[in-house]
Amino acid sequence: MTEAIVDAVRSRYGAVAKSGLSSEHDGVRAVAEAFGYTSEELASIPAGANMGLSCGNPTAMASLREGEVVVDLGSGGGLDVFLAAAKVGPAGKAIGIDMTEEMIELARRNAAKLPGGAANIEFHQATIDNLPLADGSVDCVISNCVINLAPDKRAVFREVARALKPGGRLAVSDIALKRPLPPEVNADVMAYIGCIAGAISLEEYRQGLVDAGFSDVMIVDSGADLNAYAELENQSGCCSPAMAEPAQPGTQTLPIANAGSCCGGGVKEDLPSSLKDLLSRYNINEYAASVKVFAVKPEGPQA
Repeated sequence: MTEAIVDAVRSRYGAVAKSGLSSEHDGVRAVAEAFGYTSEELASIPAGANMGLSCGNPTAMASLREGEVVVDLGSGGGLDVFLAAAKVGPAGKAIGIDMTEEMIELARRNAAKLPGGAANIEFHQATIDNLPLADGSVDCVISNCVINLAPDKRAVFREVARALKPGGRLAVSDIALKRPLPPEVNADVMAYIGCIAGAISLEEYRQGLVDAGFSDVMIVDSGADLNAYAELENQSGCCSPAMAEPAQPGTQTLPIANAGSCCGGGVKEDLPSSLKDLLSRYNINEYAASVKVFAVKPEGPQA
């Protein structure tokens, strides 16, 4: 089942990378702003780096400093990598990790559009539970609505702890569960792809980080409305996927959420009927939350 989920996630987000979603679409831009990005931040990076796949803005809470090495888990089109690169400056480095070939290709194309050729940016194709990084080589790890998609979260936490320098930190935006999901949602593979069924409880998240050796663990409910997309072109869920086809040649429509969305997808006719039915009967906010996760790798020897 784990391999099937990974393949399904890779396939769906590969399709998103080819969808043409960008900040040039009002709905995508509004979604990013709803989850904490400023209009100035979005204007400072290539439009195609933002595809509306966020549930927060980790760069806003990571306290990045000049000269630091920062790694983004599940970097997508490069949105958070590009913002992080500007904060760490030429003496620092921003590294994006994504398991989807299409996303890596898109991110590299977007990077090529940045002034100066983005000399302090690099992207690697890999899974986030097996990072191509040396032990103790990273100052900060960020991620945006991605860890919930990993089948083995504890393996991810251990890898992050391995790669971080002593005193390094984790600053993540993610989805966690406030209460158990209804069994039919929990068992739905499309709900997993949509960041619902793969999310773990707030306590399990905290304990997983503690067991991986982290200290000062804080998980804060951001209070963001995960049904925000329902207010934008009748969308629902916490991340938008592929864009609808234009109704007429030469016209644009807002992106619509479908089964590839990050947190549930919209209740649309192109959704599998089972997921569409589930989303029509359950309010995501009652079960899940957009959370801000902070943790520190201790300076001294770990127990």
